[in-house]
Amino acid sequence: MEKVRKVVNEIAYTRDHSKSPALHRSLVPILKLASSLYGVALQIRRSLYRLSLVQKHRLPVPVISVGNLSWGGNGKTPMVEYISQFLVDSGLSPLILTRGYGGGDEAKMLKRHLEGGPAKIGIGANRASTAALFFEKYGCVDPSSIRSFFDLHERAEAMNISQKIGVVVLDDGMQHWSLSRDLEIVMLNGMNPWGNGHLVPLGPLREPLVALERADIVVVHHVNLITKQSLRDIENIIQGFKKSIPIFYSNMVPKYLFDVKNAKKHLALEALRFASVLCVSAIGSADAFVKTIEMTGARYVDRLDFSDHHLFEAQDVETMRRRAKGLERKSNSKPIIVVTEKDYDRDPDIVKCLDSYTVLVLCSELQITHFRGTDGDSFKSTLTRVAAKFCVSN
Repeated sequence: MEKVRKVVNEIAYTRDHSKSPALHRSLVPILKLASSLYGVALQIRRSLYRLSLVQKHRLPVPVISVGNLSWGGNGKTPMVEYISQFLVDSGLSPLILTRGYGGGDEAKMLKRHLEGGPAKIGIGANRASTAALFFEKYGCVDPSSIRSFFDLHERAEAMNISQKIGVVVLDDGMQHWSLSRDLEIVMLNGMNPWGNGHLVPLGPLREPLVALERADIVVVHHVNLITKQSLRDIENIIQGFKKSIPIFYSNMVPKYLFDVKNAKKHLALEALRFASVLCVSAIGSADAFVKTIEMTGARYVDRLDFSDHHLFEAQDVETMRRRAKGLERKSNSKPIIVVTEKDYDRDPDIVKCLDSYTVLVLCSELQITHFRGTDGDSFKSTLTRVAAKFCVSN
């Protein structure tokens, strides 16, 4: 099954399949049919909501949706954490609603990062029902008072944050139409935002590009890893659908490493300098992860990619071990195996089985890049305006 997933992913990011391997070409007609059926189902579902034949739920606090148009590697979950931390710093207790897809690795990572703070994480496919349980338990902030939380003076004066929920952050919310939102943020993987331009499963798109018209903000992620021309092409396509839309830019900033055997002990990134490194990942954008490791000054960098959210098994550990031994022969030095936080959180124990090698976890955080007149402050100002608008209308 893992091999099929990898083949489908390769097809989704290949525009011309005429020179693809035979297996790829044989799957294209099947995937094309499935993609067409998916598109029809998507149109029907969208029409039901547009015509109000299916009910949308309105929550009693502002809702910020963070979503994407294509699968994997868009920086969606790091953005959810970034926004949640801003809300906490503003004196508000956010509720993150996530479906916990793919073994819940993203939810586990959010919990580990936000543990001990006022942020709450609700996991479940039915976000409205999950939210209702949290509102019943903690209550919600009076909408008329939300604006004051963003006042700099009051923020500095705030000593204790109320446990009452002030804002909901909808993780992976763009296609979750049953819940009304006040701000729609769409994350794009700048390294390859559209793939081959087709809907899943033939391509990586979860909706046609015209869905950009619904966005209030677009954030181009991994902006530090793409060329200026590629960025201009992406901006032209975005503005072709919605000319006035605010565009922000983000990247992942590596902060430190930790050993899988001792997560509390942080190591500097210099630990990889001049080392042989095997990058192992099951994420949506392995290229960005590998490029980040290369930028640490590692001497040799090899990679072993699995499909997004893949749950490592014993046979995968053996594959990692064989690849590490091959790199050891090539570089004449024992390699360090590096995984992402998502891979670690999916199953912390499985990567500890590589006990003959040092296995480190790369920890990074999302940063809104100062670029083309936008920065983190202007992004946060937009979030504040949304909260203020909600207060006025409620």
